[in-house]
Amino acid sequence: MLPATWSRLSCRALSSRGQRTLSLFSSSGPSNWNKVVSDAEKIVGYPTSFMSLRCLLSDELSNVAMHVRKLVGTQHPLLNTARGFVYDSKNNLQMRGLVVLLLSKAAGPSRAASDLLPQDMVSGIYPSQRNLAEITELIHTAFLVHRGIVNLKEWTVSDGPLKDMQFGNKMAVLSGDFLLANACTGLAELNNTKVVELISSAIGDLVQGIYSENSSHPEENSLTDGVDMSSWEEQTFLSHGALLAKSCQAAMELAQHDKESQRLAYKYGKHLSLGHKLNSDLQPFVKSSVGEPVSFSFSAAPVVFHRQIVGQERWNQQLQQVQTQRHHLDYSKLLAAVKSEKGVSTAVDLCCYHSNKALEAIQAFPSSEARSALENIASAVTKF
Repeated sequence: MLPATWSRLSCRALSSRGQRTLSLFSSSGPSNWNKVVSDAEKIVGYPTSFMSLRCLLSDELSNVAMHVRKLVGTQHPLLNTARGFVYDSKNNLQMRGLVVLLLSKAAGPSRAASDLLPQDMVSGIYPSQRNLAEITELIHTAFLVHRGIVNLKEWTVSDGPLKDMQFGNKMAVLSGDFLLANACTGLAELNNTKVVELISSAIGDLVQGIYSENSSHPEENSLTDGVDMSSWEEQTFLSHGALLAKSCQAAMELAQHDKESQRLAYKYGKHLSLGHKLNSDLQPFVKSSVGEPVSFSFSAAPVVFHRQIVGQERWNQQLQQVQTQRHHLDYSKLLAAVKSEKGVSTAVDLCCYHSNKALEAIQAFPSSEARSALENIASAVTKF
């Protein structure tokens, strides 16, 4: 069940200097997020994009890149996914690895670790923890690539030639499998049974979460019922939160920190990822202006919460009211309908809740530059 205290929570974030109120609808949201991430990358020794170079410069990936170029001119999602790894000004696609590195540095060496020497650390992070951060990114990237598989039953001529779309699907499967195989090889090389168990279970959670999403939302335009708030959070944790939460815990295990440190690291990763997903879901609802083209998912948190708040009958009526003559949905009108009720404010309250829980978890770690960066990242998810 979801916390009953959302609606009573204001967006206040804890820091080592006390409490400060955050501006929710700041126009400088994306630039603020990029600055927070850029500053954090300097603390761990190098930008996290460096972690992908070993993979991207390999002969196998070079061949994959050459084949992906054949998709230029089509609408295959794999092409946009590949572009996003080269440059994406809106989202830091490698946030997970960065958080793992920051937590590793914030926790520092364990007093109980007799076989781990502080002099083996680089920028305050053990080599095994850096390898774990890279493995986490490879797994996340593999699933992003796999999600780019197109349903050819819905293929249209405007998407591109059918043979190119079929080729794109094959590339998405093979490329994703290649990245996942590399991640599993690296995971075995860590030589830690508990870490292997944690990350393996996270991969299982990802599969289960994505399967649940696809089975719950068959066709967006015909969707008239779906998950409630509690189910939304459970599904979102599996598909977006489990990997980061368990990777954070695994980073503590590699440094032989106690169970309490592992629990707090898990808690930080879980609540940060849920807050980040809520921030992403809220973007069309807090940024859209009158007259702008609008696009959003029916599985976005504000829509799910709105549907539960207004009830199924009222939701069906609203869907009928925004249908065009060609039986398509007018997303601008639907967005206005969702904004007129409490679905958006409920999602904002929940985003603040998860940000506060992440900040609460990190307070137990020693005060440091790395901990401050983790606080800034948790705070940034409540700025839109």
